[in-house]
Amino acid sequence: MSDSTRFQGVALVVFSALVFSSAGLFAKGIKADAWDIIFWRGVFAAMLTTTFIVAQGKIHSEFAQMGWSGWLAAALGASGSAAFIPAFKLSTVANVSLIYAIAPLLTGLLAWLWLRERMQRMVVIGCALAFSGVLIIVGGSLGTINLKGDLLALWMTVAMSLMMVVYRRFPKTPAAGPAVFSSVLLLPPAFFLGDPFANEMHDIVLMAVFGLVFALASVTLLEGVKRVPGGEAALLSTLEAPFAIVLAWIILVELPALTTAIGGAIIMIGVVGSQLIASKLTIQTP
Repeated sequence: MSDSTRFQGVALVVFSALVFSSAGLFAKGIKADAWDIIFWRGVFAAMLTTTFIVAQGKIHSEFAQMGWSGWLAAALGASGSAAFIPAFKLSTVANVSLIYAIAPLLTGLLAWLWLRERMQRMVVIGCALAFSGVLIIVGGSLGTINLKGDLLALWMTVAMSLMMVVYRRFPKTPAAGPAVFSSVLLLPPAFFLGDPFANEMHDIVLMAVFGLVFALASVTLLEGVKRVPGGEAALLSTLEAPFAIVLAWIILVELPALTTAIGGAIIMIGVVGSQLIASKLTIQTP
Protein backbone atom coordinates (compact mmCIF):
# COMPACT_ATOMS: atom_id res chain seq x y z
CA MET A 1 0.00 0.00 0.00
CA SER A 2 1.55 3.30 -1.12
CA ASP A 3 1.72 6.34 1.16
CA SER A 4 -0.59 8.29 -1.15
CA THR A 5 -3.20 5.52 -1.13
CA ARG A 6 -3.07 5.28 2.66
CA PHE A 7 -3.35 9.07 2.97
CA GLN A 8 -6.43 9.03 0.73
CA GLY A 9 -7.94 6.27 2.87
CA VAL A 10 -7.28 8.13 6.13
CA ALA A 11 -8.77 11.33 4.69
CA LEU A 12 -11.89 9.50 3.48
CA VAL A 13 -12.50 7.72 6.80
CA VAL A 14 -11.94 10.90 8.83
CA PHE A 15 -14.26 12.82 6.49
CA SER A 16 -16.85 10.07 6.87
CA ALA A 17 -16.62 10.27 10.69
CA LEU A 18 -17.05 14.05 10.55
CA VAL A 19 -20.10 13.76 8.29
CA PHE A 20 -21.66 10.96 10.38
CA SER A 21 -21.18 13.11 13.49
CA SER A 22 -23.77 15.57 12.15
CA ALA A 23 -26.58 13.01 12.52
CA GLY A 24 -27.57 14.24 15.96
CA LEU A 25 -27.82 17.82 14.71
CA PHE A 26 -30.22 16.76 11.95
CA ALA A 27 -32.30 14.52 14.24
CA LYS A 28 -32.71 17.24 16.87
CA GLY A 29 -32.87 20.19 14.49
CA ILE A 30 -35.69 18.79 12.34
CA LYS A 31 -39.11 19.22 13.96
CA ALA A 32 -40.65 16.25 12.14
CA ASP A 33 -41.55 13.00 13.87
CA ALA A 34 -38.87 10.28 14.02
CA TRP A 35 -40.70 8.04 11.55
CA ASP A 36 -41.03 10.91 9.07
CA ILE A 37 -37.28 11.52 9.27
CA ILE A 38 -36.62 7.80 8.79
CA PHE A 39 -38.86 7.82 5.70
CA TRP A 40 -37.35 10.81 3.91
CA ARG A 41 -33.79 10.05 4.93
CA GLY A 42 -34.28 6.51 3.62
CA VAL A 43 -35.71 7.66 0.30
CA PHE A 44 -32.83 9.97 -0.54
CA ALA A 45 -30.10 7.76 0.95
CA ALA A 46 -31.34 4.85 -1.17
CA MET A 47 -31.47 7.03 -4.28
CA LEU A 48 -27.92 8.35 -3.91
CA THR A 49 -26.43 4.97 -3.01
CA THR A 50 -28.18 3.35 -5.99
CA THR A 51 -26.79 6.10 -8.23
CA PHE A 52 -23.32 5.31 -6.88
CA ILE A 53 -23.81 1.61 -7.66
CA VAL A 54 -25.03 2.33 -11.20
CA ALA A 55 -22.14 4.74 -11.83
CA GLN A 56 -19.68 1.99 -10.88
CA GLY A 57 -21.45 -0.54 -13.08
CA LYS A 58 -22.03 -2.91 -10.13
CA ILE A 59 -25.79 -3.44 -10.31
CA HIS A 60 -25.46 -7.22 -10.71
CA SER A 61 -22.79 -7.72 -8.04
CA GLU A 62 -24.45 -5.43 -5.48
CA PHE A 63 -28.09 -6.51 -5.91
CA ALA A 64 -28.35 -9.86 -7.70
CA GLN A 65 -25.55 -11.43 -5.66
CA MET A 66 -26.67 -10.28 -2.22
CA GLY A 67 -27.67 -13.77 -1.10
CA TRP A 68 -29.22 -14.50 2.27
CA SER A 69 -26.25 -12.92 4.08
CA GLY A 70 -26.89 -9.65 2.22
CA TRP A 71 -30.55 -9.70 3.19
CA LEU A 72 -29.60 -10.44 6.80
CA ALA A 73 -27.20 -7.47 6.75
CA ALA A 74 -29.98 -5.30 5.27
CA ALA A 75 -32.46 -6.40 7.96
CA LEU A 76 -29.96 -5.71 10.75
CA GLY A 77 -29.12 -2.34 9.22
CA ALA A 78 -32.81 -1.46 9.01
CA SER A 79 -33.35 -2.49 12.63
CA GLY A 80 -30.45 -0.34 13.78
CA SER A 81 -31.59 2.61 11.67
CA ALA A 82 -35.11 2.38 13.12
CA ALA A 83 -33.59 2.97 16.58
CA PHE A 84 -31.10 5.58 15.38
CA ILE A 85 -33.32 8.66 15.01
CA PRO A 86 -35.57 8.03 18.07
CA ALA A 87 -32.43 7.58 20.17
CA PHE A 88 -31.31 11.12 19.33
CA LYS A 89 -34.83 12.46 19.85
CA LEU A 90 -35.05 10.95 23.34
CA SER A 91 -31.49 11.33 24.62
CA THR A 92 -28.50 13.61 24.21
CA VAL A 93 -26.12 13.57 21.28
CA ALA A 94 -23.25 12.77 23.65
CA ASN A 95 -25.01 9.75 25.20
CA VAL A 96 -25.98 8.23 21.85
CA SER A 97 -22.61 8.88 20.21
CA LEU A 98 -20.58 7.49 23.09
CA ILE A 99 -22.73 4.36 23.42
CA TYR A 100 -22.33 3.76 19.69
CA ALA A 101 -18.56 4.21 20.05
CA ILE A 102 -18.34 0.74 21.65
CA ALA A 103 -19.33 -0.85 18.31
CA PRO A 104 -15.78 -1.96 17.33
CA LEU A 105 -15.32 -3.77 20.65
CA LEU A 106 -18.82 -5.22 20.66
CA THR A 107 -18.18 -6.51 17.13
CA GLY A 108 -15.04 -8.25 18.38
CA LEU A 109 -16.95 -9.80 21.28
CA LEU A 110 -19.76 -11.04 19.04
CA ALA A 111 -17.22 -12.40 16.55
CA TRP A 112 -15.62 -14.36 19.41
CA LEU A 113 -18.99 -15.76 20.49
CA TRP A 114 -20.19 -16.62 16.97
CA LEU A 115 -17.06 -17.18 14.90
CA ARG A 116 -14.66 -18.13 17.68
CA GLU A 117 -12.26 -15.41 16.58
CA ARG A 118 -9.43 -15.01 19.04
CA MET A 119 -9.64 -11.95 21.28
CA GLN A 120 -6.44 -10.32 22.43
CA ARG A 121 -6.14 -9.61 26.15
CA MET A 122 -6.17 -5.85 25.57
CA VAL A 123 -9.39 -6.14 23.56
CA VAL A 124 -11.00 -8.03 26.47
CA ILE A 125 -9.88 -5.27 28.86
CA GLY A 126 -11.16 -2.66 26.39
CA CYS A 127 -14.56 -4.40 26.28
CA ALA A 128 -14.77 -4.38 30.07
CA LEU A 129 -13.91 -0.67 30.20
CA ALA A 130 -16.32 0.24 27.39
CA PHE A 131 -19.25 -1.66 28.88
CA SER A 132 -18.51 -0.14 32.30
CA GLY A 133 -18.66 3.28 30.68
CA VAL A 134 -22.01 2.46 29.07
CA LEU A 135 -23.41 1.36 32.44
CA ILE A 136 -22.32 4.67 33.97
CA ILE A 137 -23.99 6.65 31.16
CA VAL A 138 -27.21 4.61 31.30
CA GLY A 139 -27.16 4.77 35.11
CA GLY A 140 -27.06 8.56 34.90
CA SER A 141 -30.22 8.45 32.75
CA LEU A 142 -32.29 6.40 35.19
CA GLY A 143 -35.57 8.10 35.97
CA THR A 144 -35.35 10.41 32.93
CA ILE A 145 -36.58 10.27 29.34
CA ASN A 146 -32.94 9.87 28.30
CA LEU A 147 -33.09 6.24 29.44
CA LYS A 148 -35.32 5.24 26.50
CA GLY A 149 -32.97 6.96 24.09
CA ASP A 150 -29.92 5.31 25.66
CA LEU A 151 -31.51 1.86 25.37
CA LEU A 152 -32.38 2.53 21.73
CA ALA A 153 -28.78 3.62 21.13
CA LEU A 154 -27.61 0.39 22.74
CA TRP A 155 -29.85 -1.68 20.47
CA MET A 156 -28.64 0.29 17.45
CA THR A 157 -25.07 -0.57 18.46
CA VAL A 158 -25.90 -4.27 18.88
CA ALA A 159 -27.64 -4.41 15.47
CA MET A 160 -24.79 -2.67 13.66
CA SER A 161 -22.19 -4.84 15.39
CA LEU A 162 -24.08 -7.98 14.39
CA MET A 163 -24.13 -6.67 10.82
CA MET A 164 -20.35 -6.28 10.90
CA VAL A 165 -20.00 -9.87 12.14
CA VAL A 166 -22.13 -11.04 9.21
CA TYR A 167 -19.61 -9.36 6.90
CA ARG A 168 -16.74 -11.06 8.73
CA ARG A 169 -18.45 -14.44 8.41
CA PHE A 170 -19.39 -13.88 4.77
CA PRO A 171 -16.76 -11.42 3.43
CA LYS A 172 -18.01 -11.65 -0.16
CA THR A 173 -21.36 -10.13 0.83
CA PRO A 174 -21.80 -6.82 -1.05
CA ALA A 175 -22.02 -3.67 1.05
CA ALA A 176 -23.81 -1.01 -1.01
CA GLY A 177 -26.76 -3.18 -2.12
CA PRO A 178 -27.75 -4.18 1.43
CA ALA A 179 -27.33 -0.53 2.48
CA VAL A 180 -29.94 0.45 -0.11
CA PHE A 181 -32.38 -2.22 1.04
CA SER A 182 -31.83 -1.34 4.72
CA SER A 183 -33.37 2.03 3.83
CA VAL A 184 -36.07 0.59 1.55
CA LEU A 185 -37.25 -1.95 4.15
CA LEU A 186 -38.10 0.91 6.52
CA LEU A 187 -40.19 2.87 4.03
CA PRO A 188 -43.53 0.97 4.49
CA PRO A 189 -43.53 1.05 8.33
CA ALA A 190 -42.31 4.67 8.30
CA PHE A 191 -45.11 5.62 5.91
CA PHE A 192 -47.87 4.00 7.97
CA LEU A 193 -46.51 4.91 11.43
CA GLY A 194 -45.68 8.47 10.48
CA ASP A 195 -47.14 11.08 8.15
CA PRO A 196 -44.22 12.01 5.89
CA PHE A 197 -46.22 14.00 3.32
CA ALA A 198 -47.77 16.24 5.97
CA ASN A 199 -44.46 17.93 6.75
CA GLU A 200 -43.55 21.43 5.65
CA MET A 201 -41.34 21.70 2.58
CA HIS A 202 -38.57 23.24 4.69
CA ASP A 203 -38.37 20.11 6.86
CA ILE A 204 -38.63 17.79 3.84
CA VAL A 205 -35.65 19.56 2.27
CA LEU A 206 -33.68 19.15 5.50
CA MET A 207 -34.60 15.46 5.65
CA ALA A 208 -33.53 15.06 2.02
CA VAL A 209 -30.17 16.67 2.85
CA PHE A 210 -29.91 14.34 5.84
CA GLY A 211 -30.40 11.33 3.55
CA LEU A 212 -27.87 12.58 1.02
CA VAL A 213 -25.32 13.38 3.74
CA PHE A 214 -25.82 9.94 5.29
CA ALA A 215 -25.31 8.24 1.91
CA LEU A 216 -22.22 10.38 1.23
CA ALA A 217 -20.73 9.35 4.58
CA SER A 218 -21.46 5.69 3.87
CA VAL A 219 -19.86 5.82 0.42
CA THR A 220 -16.74 7.64 1.64
CA LEU A 221 -16.36 5.15 4.51
CA LEU A 222 -16.73 2.27 2.05
CA GLU A 223 -14.05 3.75 -0.19
CA GLY A 224 -11.79 4.67 2.73
CA VAL A 225 -11.66 1.22 4.34
CA LYS A 226 -10.40 -0.18 1.05
CA ARG A 227 -7.26 1.93 1.39
CA VAL A 228 -6.28 1.50 5.06
CA PRO A 229 -5.92 -1.53 7.36
CA GLY A 230 -9.13 -2.58 9.12
CA GLY A 231 -7.83 -1.82 12.63
CA GLU A 232 -6.77 1.68 11.65
CA ALA A 233 -10.12 2.31 9.94
CA ALA A 234 -11.96 1.22 13.12
CA LEU A 235 -9.78 3.51 15.20
CA LEU A 236 -10.31 6.50 12.92
CA SER A 237 -14.06 5.88 12.92
CA THR A 238 -14.18 6.46 16.68
CA LEU A 239 -13.52 10.14 15.92
CA GLU A 240 -17.25 10.35 15.19
CA ALA A 241 -18.05 10.49 18.93
CA PRO A 242 -15.87 13.49 19.90
CA PHE A 243 -16.82 15.25 16.64
CA ALA A 244 -20.53 14.79 17.48
CA ILE A 245 -20.13 16.02 21.06
CA VAL A 246 -18.24 19.14 19.98
CA LEU A 247 -20.82 19.95 17.27
CA ALA A 248 -23.69 19.47 19.75
CA TRP A 249 -21.93 21.74 22.24
CA ILE A 250 -21.24 24.49 19.66
CA ILE A 251 -24.52 24.40 17.72
CA LEU A 252 -27.10 22.97 20.15
CA VAL A 253 -25.42 24.27 23.33
CA GLU A 254 -25.86 20.72 24.67
CA LEU A 255 -23.39 19.99 27.45
CA PRO A 256 -22.82 16.35 28.52
CA ALA A 257 -23.88 15.39 32.05
CA LEU A 258 -21.17 14.50 34.56
CA THR A 259 -22.00 10.78 34.32
CA THR A 260 -21.79 11.03 30.51
CA ALA A 261 -18.39 12.71 30.72
CA ILE A 262 -17.05 10.06 33.12
CA GLY A 263 -18.57 7.12 31.26
CA GLY A 264 -17.53 8.58 27.90
CA ALA A 265 -13.93 8.99 29.02
CA ILE A 266 -13.83 5.36 30.13
CA ILE A 267 -15.37 4.22 26.83
CA MET A 268 -12.90 6.18 24.71
CA ILE A 269 -9.94 4.87 26.74
CA GLY A 270 -11.16 1.32 26.28
CA VAL A 271 -11.95 1.67 22.57
CA VAL A 272 -8.97 3.73 21.47
CA GLY A 273 -6.47 1.87 23.67
CA SER A 274 -7.57 -1.56 22.52
CA GLN A 275 -7.70 -0.55 18.86
CA LEU A 276 -4.22 0.96 19.01
CA ILE A 277 -2.71 -2.18 20.46
CA ALA A 278 -4.82 -4.66 18.47
CA SER A 279 -3.97 -3.05 15.14
CA LYS A 280 -0.31 -2.48 16.17
CA LEU A 281 -0.31 0.99 14.76
CA THR A 282 2.98 2.86 14.61
CA ILE A 283 3.39 6.60 14.50
CA GLN A 284 6.01 7.55 11.97
CA THR A 285 7.87 10.80 12.45
CA PRO A 286 9.81 12.51 9.64
